[in-house]
Amino acid sequence: MGSILALTEDMVLKIMEGYGNDPQQLIAVLLDIQAASGRNYVDKQWAELVSRVMNIPLSKIYDMLTFYAMFSTEPRGEYVIEICQSAPCHFCDASRAVDWFETAAGIKTGETSADGKITLSRTSCVGACDIGPVVKIGDTVFGNLSKEKAEVLVKRCREGNPEDAAYLQNEAASCQK
Repeated sequence: MGSILALTEDMVLKIMEGYGNDPQQLIAVLLDIQAASGRNYVDKQWAELVSRVMNIPLSKIYDMLTFYAMFSTEPRGEYVIEICQSAPCHFCDASRAVDWFETAAGIKTGETSADGKITLSRTSCVGACDIGPVVKIGDTVFGNLSKEKAEVLVKRCREGNPEDAAYLQNEAASCQK
């Protein structure tokens, strides 16, 4: 996966300070810590530090980390490919989309590739029902998926530049089933 800058206590403290150590900003703090981790997760030591500094019970922090699908307490790939499993996507071949991505990435949903680049996961609706089936990579949604699009997206993630596949976002007609 290349060299990842190890997250330090000073870095985590600066993230919290950037939000004024305000407990109302817990989700934003945790998202920033997760992004800075280099592995898309919040390590136990950082959850404990947030608990102490922001005076939030550790149980509340873990409630957030385990309730919201956007968080993980285990290391994940540099790119998390979230495959929508909502009803509209299901009727537009979401199950086939899972197969396409698993085949292209060489891993099963819930796993991380050996190179640490890709984690495949299932997610609920991402609000793009008109272009299903869809995946979300970071903040970008890709719709009207096909086997070929899945292969391109996985390839771009392995190369470290899924945004180069942005031309895939609005290509093709929406599902008409």
